[in-house]
Amino acid sequence: MNHNTPLSPLSPRPLRHLSEVHRRVMTAAQLKAHGVSPAETAEQCRPGGPWQQFLPGVFLLHPGPPTSEERLHAVLTYAARERMPAVPAQPCAGGPHPAPAYTDAVLTGLAALTLHGFTATPPLTALETLDVLVPRMRRLRSTGSARVLRTAALPTPQEVTGLPVAPVPRALADAVAELTDAGAVRRLLTEAVRGGHCEPAAVVRELTQAKLLSRPHVVDAVDSLLAEGRAIAEDRLHAMVREHGLPDPVWNVDLRLPGGPHLGGLDAYWPEHSVAVELDTRAPRPGHRQDEDESWSEYARKRETLERLGITVVHLTPRKLRDAAEQQAAVVRTALMAAVDRDPAAYVVVLPR
Repeated sequence: MNHNTPLSPLSPRPLRHLSEVHRRVMTAAQLKAHGVSPAETAEQCRPGGPWQQFLPGVFLLHPGPPTSEERLHAVLTYAARERMPAVPAQPCAGGPHPAPAYTDAVLTGLAALTLHGFTATPPLTALETLDVLVPRMRRLRSTGSARVLRTAALPTPQEVTGLPVAPVPRALADAVAELTDAGAVRRLLTEAVRGGHCEPAAVVRELTQAKLLSRPHVVDAVDSLLAEGRAIAEDRLHAMVREHGLPDPVWNVDLRLPGGPHLGGLDAYWPEHSVAVELDTRAPRPGHRQDEDESWSEYARKRETLERLGITVVHLTPRKLRDAAEQQAAVVRTALMAAVDRDPAAYVVVLPR
């Protein structure tokens, strides 16, 4: 199969400035700019001809099935508000013209997750439709391989293999909206966190905005997600202490005043320095506002009580541990070193949690 079928030899404008895939996926306007009339385009796309119309106004310049790359570019070309320029104003010296951007079109859903490297998603070749986000006011319909999803605000895309792709939390929400299989939803959410793609709070935020947390199978998956996120955050905390040479704390303990009240649980505690670390793995969810407010109030009370007793509490989030472990280790180290300059803390009983 020849994936480089040339344009008409009468075309006055060669395609050397375009990337290979953009020589194979073109719009009617681009073809016209290269000297190919609508009549000639129709002739080339006749049954058995060398070209084919893949989506309205979007053509593949070869016969036979499109590649996954061609399908992705074709869907983006169809959905983009401004079609890529057919000819650069000034050809780039020393190389091909850079691939044009797709305006107001962002890949999302399962295809986006596959591009992000997920293994729980089908390969691109197995996806009958590819989801693409466009602004809500666009008048564009889903057709063929393109499923158009409208949104009030396009997410800032991430570039993956040169394509505009929705960030993982948004792509997850768009994928989950189409899934009814509880196991599939749980696998996607778990991989998002376990694979280091994003934090649970970001996923829950997108699922909330998409109004998906009214679905029981999604709620169950979120519960598993939060448990997974907690375990991963604890592992990162252990790794931070080990890899950055901090002294070993006692892990997962409860503090109590001698013969007195329970002071609360901590993820790590250095008794000799009276320094504690607590992980904040909360993820706000609709319908749980009162519980969340009570949880935050309890945390604030615990912190205030411990600090009144002379115990320094370092508050860490999973995202900080993932993205800035060295910086967080420096914060803990500074607190440990400052212990020598503080008044001795009150005596507390340390118990396993």
